[in-house]
Amino acid sequence: MFDWITSLMAAGGYLGLAFLMVIENVFPPIPSEVVMSLAGFLAAEGKFSLTLVVIVGTFASVVGATFWYYIGVWLGQDRLRRLADRHGRWLTISAHDVDATADWFDRFGPAAVFVGRFLPGFRTLISVPAGVAGMPLGQFLLYSTLGTVIWIGGLAIAGYALQSQYDRIQDWLDPLGWITLAVVLAAYLRRVWRQR
Repeated sequence: MFDWITSLMAAGGYLGLAFLMVIENVFPPIPSEVVMSLAGFLAAEGKFSLTLVVIVGTFASVVGATFWYYIGVWLGQDRLRRLADRHGRWLTISAHDVDATADWFDRFGPAAVFVGRFLPGFRTLISVPAGVAGMPLGQFLLYSTLGTVIWIGGLAIAGYALQSQYDRIQDWLDPLGWITLAVVLAAYLRRVWRQR
């Protein structure tokens, strides 16, 4: 995975970075930790601008999150409940889960969107209840952008600061990406099994 991310970013420049960050939000097992720290490393080598890395990474990440927000808007709570009743085993949610999440989101919506941007996997999923709950788009974009710029900026700065050590770090980043993918898949299969 690391080699694919590296080659895509090297070939596509900022567009490659933007593509990876949109995909990271749509398909969470592509880790932003790898993408953004690598972009920071490339900025330290003079191939990117650190400021543009943070701007492009934040913008693309929020675009990916907005995709899931609109999925939530389109679904709405009633449709999502019916979907959970019909296909709950494969979605690993029940109608009760939908209602509980909606109640929770009513209490913690803006804070959940902001804090959710720092949590792997959750940063994608939090966009759906925001859309389902009808959180105003402007509010969603504000809290998403604030949380994302802190997360993305921190990763990029870490990659920039660790430039001299990056060759040693990359040896464990690739296995980390595959481990993340395996853990997400295993968690999903476990939930499907328990839904029986």
